[in-house]
Order: sequence, then structure tokens, then C-alpha cells
Amino acid sequence: MSPRSASVNEELRRRSRERLLQATVDLVGEHGYDATTLGDIARQAGTARGLVSYYFPGKRQLLQSAVHRLMHLTLQEALERAPRPEGPDAGRELMARAIDAILGLTRDHPLLMRTHMAGILTADGFIQCPEQQRLAHLLRETVIAYGSTDPDADYPLLRALLMGTVVPLLLPGAPTPLPRLRAELFQRYEL
Repeated sequence: MSPRSASVNEELRRRSRERLLQATVDLVGEHGYDATTLGDIARQAGTARGLVSYYFPGKRQLLQSAVHRLMHLTLQEALERAPRPEGPDAGRELMARAIDAILGLTRDHPLLMRTHMAGILTADGFIQCPEQQRLAHLLRETVIAYGSTDPDADYPLLRALLMGTVVPLLLPGAPTPLPRLRAELFQRYEL
């Protein structure tokens, strides 16, 4: 039996990592952060517990990567959904889709998103990871399609506005209705 090629090994690593990220989304979204152990995540993913530590330095980093992956996949699906916008208003349609994708994700996964936002506000803060970079790329491309002349300034502003909108949706005991927040963002971007 010959050894596996480097490309086969890389694909196996990619799949293992994605299973861990998906298991994290599923378990934390259902049971919460504190009730989910790294062992639970490894079992759900069908991998060894040690593999979690191989890919991620801790549970907080794993959670942020998992949520950023979910956000990236959700946003990508929304932006690529048929019919693909064309013409002079394509950028506005893509911006509307991006806003709706992130707000919809928050509506559909409140425990997961609340946990994610709380983690960002801890001492560890915002963690850069490949999943976050893919999400950032999509949002940056969205502001470019929208017509930004300064995407380096406009992308961080869009990110901040989306994060700022997610918080009042998740605020226990005093949530702001999603339609109101959506209308504010749509007004801001003249959608």
C-alpha cells in the first residue's frame, strides 16, 4: 500500500476541520457554550479529541471560527442566489442581500450569535482566522459592488454597522424588532 499523497492528506485535514466547525455550530447553538465541551464537539464531528487542539488553541477560538464559517457560507449563498443581480442596481441588491443574510442568521440562531458576540467582547477579543478572512473578503467585495470609492474605510464601517445591529436583536429582555433594524440599515444604504 502506497502512502497518501500530500493533496489527499490536505483534503482529509480540511474535511476534519470543517466537521469540527459544523459540530461546534450545532452543539453550541443547541446547548450553549458552557454546556458544550471540546470532547462533545470531537464526538459529534467523529474525530479524536486531540484533533481539536491540533487545529484550534481553545474553545473560544473554535467557536469564533465556526461562527465566521457559518456567516461566510450564509453570506456567500445569499450573494450567489439566482437570479444574480445585473445592471446599475446590482450593487444595491447585493448590499440588501448581505444585510438580510446576517440579520436572518441572527434571527435563526440567537443562542449561537449571542455567544459569539459575547466572546468577541471578552479579553480574547476578535480573533483573526481563515473563516473570518473569507467573510471579510465577501463583505469587502459587497461594498465594492455597491459602488464604494474607499473600500478600506467602507468595509469596516459595514462590519461595524452589522455588528451594531446584531446586538440589539440579541439583547435579553429588551430586543429591538428586526424589521426596525433592517429598515435603519436599508435607509443608511439607500436600499
